[in-house]
Amino acid sequence: MKKLMLALAVLAMFSTPAAAEKVSVGATAVPHAEILEFLKPTLAKDGVELEVKVFTDYVQPNVQVAEKRLDANFFQHQPYLDEFNKSRGTKLVSVAGVHIEPFGAYSRKIKRIEELPERAQVVIPNDATNGGRALLLLASAGLITLKEGAGITASVRDIADNPKRIRIRELEAATLPRVLDQVDLALINTNYALEAGLNPSKDALLIEGSESPYVNILVARPDNQDAPALRKLAQALRSEAVKRFIEDKYRGAVVPAF
Repeated sequence: MKKLMLALAVLAMFSTPAAAEKVSVGATAVPHAEILEFLKPTLAKDGVELEVKVFTDYVQPNVQVAEKRLDANFFQHQPYLDEFNKSRGTKLVSVAGVHIEPFGAYSRKIKRIEELPERAQVVIPNDATNGGRALLLLASAGLITLKEGAGITASVRDIADNPKRIRIRELEAATLPRVLDQVDLALINTNYALEAGLNPSKDALLIEGSESPYVNILVARPDNQDAPALRKLAQALRSEAVKRFIEDKYRGAVVPAF
């Protein structure tokens, strides 16, 4: 018995708990990184150590996943990913759809979109999919008409009619809230709007409806999309707990897509 007890004591000294699976995810600060931070304790209990790296742009998160400096990212929708893969020659893939951020138009100078003056200065994102998304929103309000067949990658060259002769400039998406005071109207992605203290459901003069196809997705590479840690993360992102977190925290500015 003494020998057995000694053997068990020695075994206990040299045995260590299983190491947590580590997964690194790039994200924009709001709401993506906030949602991931909310999940850290849950994932830790499931044996996953989540590392969140915050970005202020839409390019580096994809670049770093493609270069295997990150395991995954969470900031974009499928049309943006498709355009990025096409233009950069990457093969990143969607792992899970999580939420929709209704795209909005904001102003410090007018209270209603009908007040937009002739030759107003309007700024939109300069990437193909979000720029097209902005133009479609302007078209839905009757401010411009797009050429037949112009879709989600519509550009300013696809404007067929511009009755108010509004002047549209394309800028890096992250800079749009910073120029809001200098222009008549800015069309801003919700993550950057939230960072700037804007509430899309209250402050936007124009906003996409709930049928928006731009679901924000968790993205990885073909070689790691089925990794156990990423699958656990994807499952957690689509849990009832996350759904309640999104609904309670963002109150319509961010909408669960599951």
